[in-house]
Amino acid sequence: MSSTLSDVFRSHPIHIPLSNLPDFKALPDSYTWTPKDDLLFSASASDETLPLIDLSDPHVTTLVGHACTTWGALQISNHGVPSRLLDDIEFLTGSLFRLNVQRKLKAARSENGVSGYGVARIASFFNKKMWSEGFTVIGSPLQDFRKLWPSHHLKY
Repeated sequence: MSSTLSDVFRSHPIHIPLSNLPDFKALPDSYTWTPKDDLLFSASASDETLPLIDLSDPHVTTLVGHACTTWGALQISNHGVPSRLLDDIEFLTGSLFRLNVQRKLKAARSENGVSGYGVARIASFFNKKMWSEGFTVIGSPLQDFRKLWPSHHLKY
């Protein structure tokens, strides 16, 4: 059994078709999601909403456990992260994903790697392909940022 998130990711590799990026004229079945492909998708049609958990609630561990087992995701409030830092992270994320694909591929996740640009890390756990991209950061992203912004990586 895998003991760390890195082990789980390594045991479920994702391959990026670097030389043959798709240019879709029609939507392939492999990208068509239905409620049976994604439990969160089917749950979103109900009146339920993604759990919002207040970290100052005395029952926070129970609430988080319930959200993880029933939804697999959650939102948090009263986390103590300064708004300015969240704004900076949102700006950086936007800057990263606005780069063209060829530039982002300079920081592509290696076949056996965990960090870097590529398909969303959770994609290997689903039968359908995702309409998203991801940038996984474990440790410092500085080396990847040097590849993406050679002259300006330190400002990020």
